[in-house]
Amino acid sequence: MRMNIAITAGMVALSCAAAHAQATPTAHEIRRFSAEEANQGVATDANFFYAIDDHAIGKYSKATGKRVARWQGQPPAFIHINSCTAIGTELVCAMSNFPGVPQISSVEYFDRATLKHLRSHSFGRGRGSLTWIDWHNGSWWAGFANYDGHGGEPPRDHRSTLLVRMNAEFAQQESWLFPDDVLDSFGHMSASGGRWGAGGYLYITGHDLPEMYVLRLPEGGARLEHVATISIPTNGQAFDWEFGHKDRMWSIERKGNTVIESQLPKLAEIVPAPRQ
Repeated sequence: MRMNIAITAGMVALSCAAAHAQATPTAHEIRRFSAEEANQGVATDANFFYAIDDHAIGKYSKATGKRVARWQGQPPAFIHINSCTAIGTELVCAMSNFPGVPQISSVEYFDRATLKHLRSHSFGRGRGSLTWIDWHNGSWWAGFANYDGHGGEPPRDHRSTLLVRMNAEFAQQESWLFPDDVLDSFGHMSASGGRWGAGGYLYITGHDLPEMYVLRLPEGGARLEHVATISIPTNGQAFDWEFGHKDRMWSIERKGNTVIESQLPKLAEIVPAPRQ
């Protein structure tokens, strides 16, 4: 009798685990392209995607996958470009000196048509390494990564990873820490990509895991709230939305220098229904 109870309990546990796995919202791959520069992230506009490396950006046709332009920068001016986003006629990029210390960061601007470097805004030393920046609701929103060990600046570690809201002139307005369980998922690393997206939520990727974290600003306090996790077909790094479609994402797989477009699940499948 005890054996039957144990077997039944085990079967229930396995069934619950399987149901949980099946219930995890999952993004599904649509198409992929090879891109030499796909090492840090990807940005998009209506007709092109931009593969990003530490100090190089490749512009590729979405229709053909052919590279149509390339920019190459040289250290020490351009050390570690982490991500970019298309705003107006420009490509706005987050750059740091990772893994150098003290941590310094800047925003670099490029002409989207030619990839000519236009200007720079320096944050200097301060909050961590700038890994992503986004313009949303009249403000700049930026992710400042912190790390354990390599690339970190004690006494800060990955738990000091920070979301900062700034005005148009980059003056800080507010800031928030990340949820504890998301920080645990980062491991010794940090947030590599971030974008405001569908439903008014903040979507975040880490450095390694094939996951995207759906966050929101808290009703009170200074720590973001973790709403849901989405399984994605690539391992972390910086991503972007398909131009005009925040239910489709572009991300990279560093192994093989590949850029992948994926379809996110419907918002109702991602965000749990509110409690009654």
